[in-house]
Amino acid sequence: MRISSLFLTVAVILTPSLALAEEQSNRGLEIAIEADNRSNGFIDSSANMKMILTNRHGESSTRELRVRSMEVENDGDKSMTIFDTPADVKGTALLTFSHKVNNDDQWLYLPALAKIKRMSSSNKSGPFMGSEFAFEDLASQEVEKYRWTFIKEEKLADVDTFVLERIPVDRKSGYTKQIIWIHKTEYYAVKIDFYDRKKSLLKTLVNSDFKLYKDTFWRTHMMNMKNHQTGKSTELVWSDIVFDNGYKVRDFAKNSLKRIK
Repeated sequence: MRISSLFLTVAVILTPSLALAEEQSNRGLEIAIEADNRSNGFIDSSANMKMILTNRHGESSTRELRVRSMEVENDGDKSMTIFDTPADVKGTALLTFSHKVNNDDQWLYLPALAKIKRMSSSNKSGPFMGSEFAFEDLASQEVEKYRWTFIKEEKLADVDTFVLERIPVDRKSGYTKQIIWIHKTEYYAVKIDFYDRKKSLLKTLVNSDFKLYKDTFWRTHMMNMKNHQTGKSTELVWSDIVFDNGYKVRDFAKNSLKRIK
C-alpha cells in the first residue's frame, strides 16, 4: 500500500511537468512552422555578398561572393555560393542541396585543383573557407532538422520576440542546441546562440537591417557571427537581392560548378 501510494504521489507530481513540457514543445513547433511558412514561395533569388573576416586582434580581410538559391517542392532549397575575390579563392564555389529529413548534400569546387570535392556529413561542423560559419549553417534551416521547445517571450533591442530552443536531430551536427530569437510579428530570426558538443556557448549570430521584398519576404542585409571561444568574427553584408531569376534545376547541377563565371 505504501509503495502504491508513493507511485501515485510521484505520478501526481510529474504529470503537470510532462504536460507543460509537451505544451512548450508544441508551441515551439507551431512558431517554427509559421516562420517557415512565411519564407516559402520565393521560388528563387540571387544576391551579392561581402564576407568580412576579423581575427581576435581586430585585423580584417574582405571577400566578395555571389549567392544563388532555388526552392525545391517538398524538400530543402538548392543554393550555390561563388567567390569572386580575392584572387586566391576566385572561382571557389559551394553547392548545397538541403533536405528536410536526410543529410544535406554539399560539394566544394576548388579551381586551383580543378576538382569537385564532396563534403562528408561528418565534416558539416567545420568552418566554411576560414569563416565563423560552419558548412551546416549555410544549408536552409528546415523545421524537420530540429526538435523545438518554446522558452519565453522577450524584448530584444526593442523588438518583441519568441525565444525557442532547437536541438539538431542529426547526431553529426556540431551543435548540441541552439537558442533562437524570432520576431514576434514578422517571424524572422533576429539572433541565434550556438552551443558546441560540450554544451558550451560557442558563437552568436545577430541578424539586422531587414528589408521586405515582394511585400512578403523579409531578408537580412547584415549578419554578424561572433565566436566567443576564439574572439574571431565574420560579418556578411548582403546587397542586390533579386527574385524571380528563372533558375532551372540544371543551374544547380554538380558539373555546373566547373563552368561558373
